Amino acid sequence: MDSESNKNDEVAANGFRREVRTFVLRAGHFTNAERKDYEELLPVWGIGYDKDSVLDFRKVFGNDNPVVIEIGFGMGRATAIIAENNPDINYLGIEVHKPGIGKLLGEIRERNLKNIRIIAHDAMEVISDMVADGSVDAFHIFFADPWPKKRHHKRRLVQRPRTELLSRKMKSGGYLYFVTDWLPYAEFALEELSLTDGLRNKFDGFAPHQEWRPETRFEQKGVDANRVISELMFERR
Repeated sequence: MDSESNKNDEVAANGFRREVRTFVLRAGHFTNAERKDYEELLPVWGIGYDKDSVLDFRKVFGNDNPVVIEIGFGMGRATAIIAENNPDINYLGIEVHKPGIGKLLGEIRERNLKNIRIIAHDAMEVISDMVADGSVDAFHIFFADPWPKKRHHKRRLVQRPRTELLSRKMKSGGYLYFVTDWLPYAEFALEELSLTDGLRNKFDGFAPHQEWRPETRFEQKGVDANRVISELMFERR
């Protein structure tokens, strides 16, 4: 196969290279409770990845409420609290870390949440293949891997053309909310989002802290290490 054919195979229709993942599957402690919840509850509140099926959010959630997609919810505590505080908003969490998925599933059961669904798959593929253009009210991206080494910058989630894909999926007036404790990533993301077609910065530079977003243990570790917590809020024109 010639180099041009290889190139065509590597580049997805949406413009980003599918083989360059924004995550790695790191080994983590999977408690018995998390494993049990993962195995028993994912079939209840999970949605399977299907590249040939576009999500109908009304059927998924049983209502016409706004839909927020959270990319990489970690252990899911903030996701559960936000969903509990906003029962009239639907939340779709996309994550690949099984312990975190199990933990959030347990939170859904314990808090009796009706407005969260989970997809255990690569978020970029899910959003590209299963989410209709102009159908999402917001994207939340909290403390994504900053990939600090220069050779890994291509893995960063918040950069073009990935942000252009997210922009296309958002409704007019929708927002993208990004939080990081890695200042170089925040500055990088600010530039990339500012150059993303269809988006405009809601604030002049970084956004003020959004009081409705609960602090997580991961965030507290950043604060304890004297790292700056930076927030960005961009709207869809």
